[in-house]
Amino acid sequence: MYPTSLTQLARANPFSAPLFTLQKVEEPQHSLNGQRPRRLAAAAAVDEDVSCEFGSSKYYALCGFGGILSCGITHTAVVPLDLVKCRLQVNPDKYKSIGNGFAVTVREDGMRGLAKGWAPTFIGYSMQGLCKFGFYEVFKILYSDMMGEENTYLWRTSLYLAASASAEFFADIALAPMEAVKVRIQTQPGYANTLRECVPKMFAEEGLWA
Repeated sequence: MYPTSLTQLARANPFSAPLFTLQKVEEPQHSLNGQRPRRLAAAAAVDEDVSCEFGSSKYYALCGFGGILSCGITHTAVVPLDLVKCRLQVNPDKYKSIGNGFAVTVREDGMRGLAKGWAPTFIGYSMQGLCKFGFYEVFKILYSDMMGEENTYLWRTSLYLAASASAEFFADIALAPMEAVKVRIQTQPGYANTLRECVPKMFAEEGLWA
């Protein structure tokens, strides 16, 4: 096993360059009443009940599906609050506060008006969650293979940060088209009320780059 002090030092300094190398330390063999010493082999056996192999295509697919569920559902659930927030930022003279924003929106558009933009929100953030959770695992394994087992452990926090930043880069690109549609629906009264109305209109006016 590795020395405890070295393990603690590596854990306490995840961002600094390691000034040491790991070396295995031989433990003395002690016998108790003539019995053979116990060997702990935690994580040595493969759990046969796991749903998929780590790093397999199914593993990445499940991570991505988890991202779709977590991001898509949660962001869709807070669409009314997001709608009021966007309108507060775009037109602060009309929407004075959160409470006033809800009141004005309900008075002008009814309760259904609070759900404007739910479809692009669900699709966009589902795509973001898919890329965020899926690519995080991809980049984590990729960077780990590049660094090697020892450096992966010593620099694990930095590795997690790099993997998450790389995943978020692609996740935000996947979100951008639906986010543009959502903002048009929520902040430009009369422009469009649904995803099916907004996308063709944006494409006709500004082309694909809209």
